[in-house]
Amino acid sequence: MFYPKNVPNWERIIRIVLGIILIAIPLVQPSFGPIGAILLIASGVFTIVTGFVGWCPACALVGRKIKQQQSKLGS
Repeated sequence: MFYPKNVPNWERIIRIVLGIILIAIPLVQPSFGPIGAILLIASGVFTIVTGFVGWCPACALVGRKIKQQQSKLGS
């Protein structure tokens, strides 16, 4: 991968679920209009992609990094 992951696994799962919900909202409730639906679907796609990839550009801008797991052997 080109970028170090800055989204932990538990948050990646939440992002994927939230992205699916964001895409489903305008399909179930069409009262948002075409622009609102496009914005919700685009947000959902972006959220799903960051969940699958494990890297978020917004988190990278603020300097967020995942703490590396330390080995129990002390090496």
